[in-house]
Amino acid sequence: MTKADLVDKIAEKAKLTKTGAEKALNAFLEAVEDTLVKEGKLTLTGFGTFAVDERKARVGRNPRTGAEIKIPATKVVKFRPGKILKDAVK
Repeated sequence: MTKADLVDKIAEKAKLTKTGAEKALNAFLEAVEDTLVKEGKLTLTGFGTFAVDERKARVGRNPRTGAEIKIPATKVVKFRPGKILKDAVK
């Protein structure tokens, strides 16, 4: 599903125009991003939890040459689904 498909589905379910649905989706995505940057964690009860996690620096290999390369430490976003979402997918 693409963002455009999601906007269409939101517009249909919430009885909004596509423009209104896109604004709502963009506002939601910006709010999630801001929260993760500032607080590092966002919990949507029943749906799931987004959390920022840190990966340590490590040594990897170039698959073509086999040469070792250093992979720097980085931050990644992880998602853990909540019970309601898990049950809905089953």
